[in-house]
Amino acid sequence: MRIWPGTPYPLGATWDGWGTNFALFSEVAYRVELCLFVAEDEIRIDLTEVDGFVWHGYFPEVGPGTRYGYRVHGPWDPVEGLLCNPAKLLLDPYAKAIHGAVIPDDALFGYDRTFSRYRLSATDSAPYAMKSVVINPFFDWDSDNPPRVPYFETVIYEAHVRGLTLRHPQIPPAQQGTYSGIAHPVMIDYLQRLGITAIELMPVHQFVSEHALAVQGLTNYWGYSTIGYFAPHNGYSSTGDLGEQVNEFKTMVKRLHQAGIEVILDVVYDHTGESGHLGPTLSFRGIDNWAYYRLRDDDRRFNVDYSGCGNSLQMRHPHVLELVMDSLRYWVLEMHVDGFRFDLAAALARGLHEMDRLSAFFDMIQQDPVVSQVKLIAEPWDVGEGGYQVGNFPPLWTEWNAKYRDTIRDFWRGQPATLPEFACRLTGSSDLYATSGRRPVASVNFVTCHDGFTLQDLVSYNHKHNEENGEENRDGSDDNRSWNCGVEGPSDDPDVVALRLRQQRNFLATVLLSQGVPMLTAGDELGRTQQGNNNPYCQDNEISWVNWDEANKDLLDFVQLLTGLRRDHPVFRRRRFFRGTPRDDGMSDIAWFAPSGKQMTEDDWNADDSRSVAVFLNGDAITEPDPRGEHVVDDSFLLLFNASSDEVSFGIPAPPYNGPWEIALDSAVQKRDGTVSAAQPVPVESRSLCLLRLVRLWSDRWIVEVAPPLGVRQLALGHPVRPCSKGRYAQRKMS
Repeated sequence: MRIWPGTPYPLGATWDGWGTNFALFSEVAYRVELCLFVAEDEIRIDLTEVDGFVWHGYFPEVGPGTRYGYRVHGPWDPVEGLLCNPAKLLLDPYAKAIHGAVIPDDALFGYDRTFSRYRLSATDSAPYAMKSVVINPFFDWDSDNPPRVPYFETVIYEAHVRGLTLRHPQIPPAQQGTYSGIAHPVMIDYLQRLGITAIELMPVHQFVSEHALAVQGLTNYWGYSTIGYFAPHNGYSSTGDLGEQVNEFKTMVKRLHQAGIEVILDVVYDHTGESGHLGPTLSFRGIDNWAYYRLRDDDRRFNVDYSGCGNSLQMRHPHVLELVMDSLRYWVLEMHVDGFRFDLAAALARGLHEMDRLSAFFDMIQQDPVVSQVKLIAEPWDVGEGGYQVGNFPPLWTEWNAKYRDTIRDFWRGQPATLPEFACRLTGSSDLYATSGRRPVASVNFVTCHDGFTLQDLVSYNHKHNEENGEENRDGSDDNRSWNCGVEGPSDDPDVVALRLRQQRNFLATVLLSQGVPMLTAGDELGRTQQGNNNPYCQDNEISWVNWDEANKDLLDFVQLLTGLRRDHPVFRRRRFFRGTPRDDGMSDIAWFAPSGKQMTEDDWNADDSRSVAVFLNGDAITEPDPRGEHVVDDSFLLLFNASSDEVSFGIPAPPYNGPWEIALDSAVQKRDGTVSAAQPVPVESRSLCLLRLVRLWSDRWIVEVAPPLGVRQLALGHPVRPCSKGRYAQRKMS
């Protein structure tokens, strides 16, 4: 086989239409073999060209679909953390596609498991290992354009590629649980009707299951065990895994973009699927353990573990930073994704020990002209000391706001002294984000996510039930802040069922009417249960899959009503924090009232038993302009929250807040309408909320917008308006 010198850049396998260039970084290697697999044969070729520790070569005859791997010859000294073993076939860290699956076997380990971790294993791992694949990078995007939905208009839907569609009865069986399943017109139509603007996919980078799970007959279902940062997971492909999965993923993104839906990826750069120091040698460990992983300064036999998964990538090493940035750019430029949610993001920014806002990782993200322009969402914590960093990320970032989750859960289950923080979380968490120059959209608001109870289980269980995970119920969080409404688990009691449904509506309404970016978990809108399991990371079965046959249609309709309200009313998705200062008309942009109808006092806020409050949102006092610089005017709303165990009658506030008001939404019933006058108290059932909309007294006013070239905006009070010959106009009647 002919081999040309090739080039050290780009790293990975790059097919140019005629041949393929291979390039692999390893500073500790003294010999690198490229292994090509043709049918059942393995062809080994030495890469003799080395520049800057990058081993490379160009092969004219090698093209797409070729399977390959590496064998790295280098030092074996486990005491010093040097773990090269040429008997182990290694995946290319830059592989764009990966073939096959890991077959559990002792041969995958660099050391002799029957003797000692210090003794080299000479058993060939190739029969049990995955193989990298050369791909054809060319794809017809057909003028694909990213939707570029602004953060303040974004509604995120967190979903698992397999679990979302595997049981969908209207998707063909061959496409269920795949990228094609999400791209199916039935699924896209569902997301559009639900009001979703961005689907956040749980890990789709190629991942592996831990050896301990495999021997128990379980699997890493969630996928937080990455082994290939450029390769779409082949298990989610309906078309094949010799590169076909790449085009299938691209097709999914293309179709979602055509529907106006963005694609956000949950990415795991904090650790890999090779586990701790006793884990298998699949890729990074055998290529250059010193470079890729953080090792303990006092004992280099062991990995530093900020992830709880056995290892942490060495984010202070230039080639690891290069790997992460190359991966992020690849998924934006070549795969057209719209953003990333970073798993355990605090671990990525640790310096010597603590998280550093001036770390190299943050600096590289900030200055990168591609990555800095997409949505960047941090899971702002890790499992190391000082790892909880909610509110401490730089201005470019948004964050999963765990303080929002905990506060909203506490408020609706009736915990005392939660009202002040509830008000702060409802209005965008200015205490966390305002001082760093960020806006309300820095807060990704959620009550549930993949990690923890589903919404149905949050109101059905006081305790986790993770026995199926095989860890004697020791895994998963014990701090669930849940309430079972009086009965643990399923119940046929109509009062319990009604209360649980009401609580689910309360949570959904709070999330979707709060300032910030709302995030829903797939299936919560249908009443999905995990049977009390709050950590089903290893459950690839009915516990985790969305059950479309048992969907709660009423709950789904309620969510669609909420997303419609958020979409149509900018007062629920403001770009700036509230000011609370009165205007000339005596009304501020926001005002808080006790159930009596009088403005809240310090005593009202600080009373331990305060569980009810009304908040006025002024649609005439939105300070931020629209994209064309025009003043934004919206309806005004009064939100009545009652988290107490008794019905509360809310008095309508005195003028100028006195209404009349019409009922827009009530979480206690599926549908409630009518008009409320200033003289009428508004009864709000126990543990429920009610949304009132101010009735405009000047409802005969029309807004007339004249299109360019006139560029004029004018108001007409009942006067007919005729189109100008040099422009067009549109008009809508204000409610």
